[in-house]
Amino acid sequence: MDILNYSLQELEIYLHGNGFKKFNARQIFEWVYKKDVTDFNQMSNLSKKLREFLLLNMKLSSLSVSSHQVSADGTEKFLFKLEDGNIIETVFMRHEYGNSVCVTTQLGCNIGCSFCASGLQQKKRDLLASEIVLQVLEAQKNTKERVSHVVVMGIGEPFDNYDNTMRFLQIINCPYGLEIGARHITVSTSGLVDRIIEFSEEKLQVNLAISLHASNNQDRSLLMKINNKYNIEEIINAAKHYVEKTNRRITF
Repeated sequence: MDILNYSLQELEIYLHGNGFKKFNARQIFEWVYKKDVTDFNQMSNLSKKLREFLLLNMKLSSLSVSSHQVSADGTEKFLFKLEDGNIIETVFMRHEYGNSVCVTTQLGCNIGCSFCASGLQQKKRDLLASEIVLQVLEAQKNTKERVSHVVVMGIGEPFDNYDNTMRFLQIINCPYGLEIGARHITVSTSGLVDRIIEFSEEKLQVNLAISLHASNNQDRSLLMKINNKYNIEEIINAAKHYVEKTNRRITF
């Protein structure tokens, strides 16, 4: 099992259920996310028994760089190869307020927006939370710069991979993990109304962006076939519900 696929609470429960202390999960998180250690044997404040348990039962996965491009403004695009051989895209952007990473959540996308190249590749599968987390870790590793902001706007519809996206958000926001502030994280959706409603109950301070692209249903349906399932009126109602529940603004 990949340790990067666990939120702190999930790792605490897992370790406690196997006879270890809950605080060991915090120690592991700090080694992985703050000290960039990828070898359980190097986690010196863990007991020998726990390190042996981790070596037998857990793994720390990685990504390899398939392609790396740098634009004139310093933006860097990475094509990362997953352990199963598939390729995903991640973009590292430099701003005055810090460094931002745009992460991918799916292999391909089934939303099929007419203006989006991602939709040309049918979805093969959802990414695991660990595979989304690794995009941030590898971006930091390859640029040797800290990521302060994350936008979930890469290939795929994040809310179509809801559970893994939520676990990813918990991991990168965790104070013992990457400690990226919730208000420095933005999730974008094409307008999956039921998931917007569900997201409003998560009690997160994460920013929400909705891709609208048109002001009426006729035009929007031509651009985005998802509008045939969730029209603009339904999206606006869901957005109002979100604002009422969270007191947070939405970006359209």
